[in-house]
Amino acid sequence: MVSRMFRLETEVDKARRDLLRRRLRDTNTAASPVLRALRGTPAERESALHVWASGANGDLAGGLVGHTWTTWLHVTYLWVDGRHRGAGLGSLLLAEAERIASADRGCTAARVETWDFQAPEFYRKQGYEVVCVIPDYPPGITEYTLTKRLG
Repeated sequence: MVSRMFRLETEVDKARRDLLRRRLRDTNTAASPVLRALRGTPAERESALHVWASGANGDLAGGLVGHTWTTWLHVTYLWVDGRHRGAGLGSLLLAEAERIASADRGCTAARVETWDFQAPEFYRKQGYEVVCVIPDYPPGITEYTLTKRLG
């Protein structure tokens, strides 16, 4: 009977998605003493954090896309062009994102998700620790979540 009371949709626009996100954030903030304490402060707001590296000819050599929220940096994407891998560019991009997050935004920790064929060892070398392992996500691949305390 519940299904007759609602119309379900599978495609929605950005405004509807953003509305859902705001409402979920408001519900979570109301339920959590920690999040309530942050309400109205800059630390509560999520802010994009991007770091880009261009080669001598202006081509994209690598980049990092992430965001900060409360006291955390979340690295969403980190990519280095194959021609520049092994030269320390990934470490440089990550270090700059961590510096901005810590010094400019008050972050005390960072997190990242990566697959077994991508970069778990790279992040370990940067001081990250594995806190979660999900086998077969997707099938045949293992996903790692790693975190690091920022100084």
